Amino acid sequence: MKSLLIVESPTKVKTLSKFLGRGFSIKASVGHVKDLPKKELGVDIENNLEPTYVVIEGKEKILKDLKKAAKQVEKIFLGPDPDREGEAIAWHIAEELNGSSDKVYRVEFNEITEKAVTEAIKNPRKIDMNLVDAQQARRILDRLVGYKLSPFLWRKVSRGLSAGRVQSVALRLVVDREKDIEAFNSEEYWSITANLEGKEPPPFDAKLFRINDDKAEIKNESEAANILKELEGKIFAVKKVEKKKRKRSPAAPFITSTLQQEASRKLRFTAKKTMLIAQQLYEGIELGGEGSTGLITYMRTDSVRVSTEAQHEARALVRGEFGKDYIPQKPPVYKSKKSAQESHEAIRPTAVIRSPSSIKNYLSRDQYNLYKLIWNRFIASQMHFALLEQTSVDIAARADKPEDAGKYIFRATGTVIQFPGFMKVYTESGDNGKNEEGLLPALTEGDILKKAGITPKQHFTQHPPRFSEATLVKELEAKGIGRPSTYASILSTIQDRKYTEMMEGRFKPTELGEVVSNLLVERFSELMNYDFTAKMENNLDKIEEGGLKWVDIVRDFYVPFDKDLDEAMKVLGKVKPKDIPTEEECDKCGKPMVIKWGRHGRFIACTGFPECKNTRPLEDPNGGQKTKGAEVEQTDEKCGKCGSPMVLKSGRFGKFLACSKYPECKTTKALSIGIKCPEDGGDIVERRTKKGKLFYSCSNYPDCKFAVWNKPVNKSCPVCEANILIEKKTKKGEFLACLNKECNYKEEIRESGSEPVEDEAEVK
Repeated sequence: MKSLLIVESPTKVKTLSKFLGRGFSIKASVGHVKDLPKKELGVDIENNLEPTYVVIEGKEKILKDLKKAAKQVEKIFLGPDPDREGEAIAWHIAEELNGSSDKVYRVEFNEITEKAVTEAIKNPRKIDMNLVDAQQARRILDRLVGYKLSPFLWRKVSRGLSAGRVQSVALRLVVDREKDIEAFNSEEYWSITANLEGKEPPPFDAKLFRINDDKAEIKNESEAANILKELEGKIFAVKKVEKKKRKRSPAAPFITSTLQQEASRKLRFTAKKTMLIAQQLYEGIELGGEGSTGLITYMRTDSVRVSTEAQHEARALVRGEFGKDYIPQKPPVYKSKKSAQESHEAIRPTAVIRSPSSIKNYLSRDQYNLYKLIWNRFIASQMHFALLEQTSVDIAARADKPEDAGKYIFRATGTVIQFPGFMKVYTESGDNGKNEEGLLPALTEGDILKKAGITPKQHFTQHPPRFSEATLVKELEAKGIGRPSTYASILSTIQDRKYTEMMEGRFKPTELGEVVSNLLVERFSELMNYDFTAKMENNLDKIEEGGLKWVDIVRDFYVPFDKDLDEAMKVLGKVKPKDIPTEEECDKCGKPMVIKWGRHGRFIACTGFPECKNTRPLEDPNGGQKTKGAEVEQTDEKCGKCGSPMVLKSGRFGKFLACSKYPECKTTKALSIGIKCPEDGGDIVERRTKKGKLFYSCSNYPDCKFAVWNKPVNKSCPVCEANILIEKKTKKGEFLACLNKECNYKEEIRESGSEPVEDEAEVK
């Protein structure tokens, strides 16, 4: 008699069927089948916080199919993803199937490979209720905060706003950084650089480092001029040459957070895009004769552990490609954080023999780039350290007398790679293996150097930078806010809610975001406290380990939170940004006009409201409705007309590529999303209508008329095998749908990973 295996994603079904053969029927739940109800709290506050779970709208047919299949088999294996949320999905499915305890089993596979899957089937287990309880605690905490706090914002700020237990704390990080920037006082300082030449080329630069044995600090132009005057007629002689050998070890293989950070820095991927593409690589890609094959291990992990078998495969490849000198004596062991689930592995290729170049033809551009990043990082992590020699040269500017030690000491540094080791394959962002400090000629103590020039330069101390996606993920991880699997949703949410906007690739809080964050910090200080949020994550980990009861943790949080909420509702009135006075007079009643804040941003209005309702959009200095200033980001693409680099700009109608030589060259190009048109193979690009509405079409328009409103995803439909799916958002949630109108396939998007982002209230 057949067995039944139930997984989350339909895209896995084909691959798993190939591994398990005719003895298995394989079905997909397409994500969650049950959840808290949409239109009510779903948590009985008076009855020990008892949750009420209901079948998710649209999943009735799937559950019916699963129940029918379950009646025809002897064993049922539940194989949702190996994390807390996957455990909760398995639990809900088991409840709905009403299977006896000796019939229903939980299986986990960290990679979609034949060996991993068959091993999982041979070693099933029962559902781990500690994992379920940890997920249930997070779900209920987030429902209580989102469902209770969002209406508070509706009443005190504006309707339609949302708040969340982790989302709001992440917003606070962005707002607090902006406050630091605004409070920063820039200070002037100067540097002095000497361009020098030795007996042999090349020439090199040395910066003034010490004055009378003290660190050189030049505060203004006058001080710099005095130093330049004193340096006139001085000779430059090598005082000391110091060489140090250093070892540079490779970075650990990727975990979720480091993958998101590196993909942001190196590939300019958003965290959401990184996780979506990683999901495709994990679930399986069609590789010609091999069929659908999982290329990477599970991408939601905080463990850097690597299996012994994978290490041996990597060492064999390195030996063959680079030689035995590139293999360390023992396989390296990397240490995970205390909270990491060591049953998981780091993100690595399922088979190192599948080099990125060998499967490039089967991958989209984005899939190839991300796979290459993961493959290179893993191989490098198993290689020998690099050996570097760092040279530091101190140069005295002195009178032409050997006994003069010199008041002014300049320093030049350089690094030489003596053995590249892992750097042959991969280096982290900001460490490209090049000699960023400059090349130095052979120098010895006492050498007299030729002075080619001395350059003073004015500088100003810089305020702390705004967060990029990479640095915000790093900060969230450092402070223990959320978990790596939730970062993608957190970053998307604070942008989707218009609490932040991206300026030159960095998060800037909007006025709305500042108002919401400041209000929540003022009235819910504990909820918005970084340490409190991190402590809650630790408590969830302890629930998973069986050390705490979920009801106790949720109750201890909810009682004081509910009290604070009740007081805030009674005390506070409406909160909004202050009006900004203008010198303009109303052309209807003559009263002063002010810049007011509304739900859709700033606008100009008459102070005579409500008697006078004269308003108009806020205009920029050049006339016309105000739009965001154009943002510019460098790209690797070249202009087809003049060969200059193309830059990514943001204009009135969205992002586009433009020649960096503008206005000399006015070439522009629509922005490709990295997916090929299903009709003629051209690039699918972002475009906007005259009214600014975003859509996607083929770059070969008007020859190709392909166009859709929803964003395409490079993933084929498992039902009708259409080339691409499209992203859809409705009030019921976010999902992928087949482009073929005759196919009704839908797939829940689970880019947030182990734990969903917080609820926003949906009560009216």
